[in-house]
Amino acid sequence: MLLNVVFVDAERVLLRLRDTSAEAKRELDEIRESLQVKQSGWALFKENSNFRRAVFLGVLLQVMQQFTGMNVIMYYAPKIFELAGYTNTTEQMWGTVIVGLTNVLATFIAIGLVDRWGRKPTLILGFIVMAVGMGVLGTMMHVGIHSAAAQYFAVLMLLMFIVGFAMSAGPLIWVLCSEIQPLKGRDFGITCSTATNWIANMIVGATFLTMLNSLGSANTFWVYGGLNVLFIFLTLWLIPETKNVSLEHIERNLMKGRKLREIGAHD
Repeated sequence: MLLNVVFVDAERVLLRLRDTSAEAKRELDEIRESLQVKQSGWALFKENSNFRRAVFLGVLLQVMQQFTGMNVIMYYAPKIFELAGYTNTTEQMWGTVIVGLTNVLATFIAIGLVDRWGRKPTLILGFIVMAVGMGVLGTMMHVGIHSAAAQYFAVLMLLMFIVGFAMSAGPLIWVLCSEIQPLKGRDFGITCSTATNWIANMIVGATFLTMLNSLGSANTFWVYGGLNVLFIFLTLWLIPETKNVSLEHIERNLMKGRKLREIGAHD
């Protein structure tokens, strides 16, 4: 009885929010359907291959976010500024402050783009910007940074990378990880992806100095640039566009077995 009252109230709200009564009814039906099956996340993971696909995608998204190399810069900014020719400790500290401010301010770009362009195009643009930033920075390390102009340009590439991350993979990965998980397994799916984020974070942080020592600075930045190029193709291949799509519709497409990149598609 109580649930029926809730659905009546929900229908009234949807009728005010949606353009047509048919659209409101369809979304309400999707909500009803998503609430019909109650199952623990682990049980659903063991029994449902479509849910496993969503968990896999959430895990992959978090690996992609961390292996862009963003936290390498956040953790080792003074070292990177030293590699760029800024040997003074004060310069390195101010550079670190600028990196942090750029990261915060550039996040507002995502707010303006995500609902205008969509998740997928914004994510691809961010990976392109990050790949260029890391690639050019690695090339400068390879050639050598011997002038003030080269130092400024290296910092510009570093900040361009930060902007690319903050406008895309930084916030959007978390948005996508929450949107792709079905309601009945969302807690489990988000827990898996969040744990992956921390594990990948630790791996990236623990391996950077080793990579610098064994590969050299240029090759290290090229590796991260190459990974961002790889993530462009993974986004095209696997990541769905979820702009203006209800969570219930995404879940329905997922459970029908549609390709991961199509679970945000309208029927």
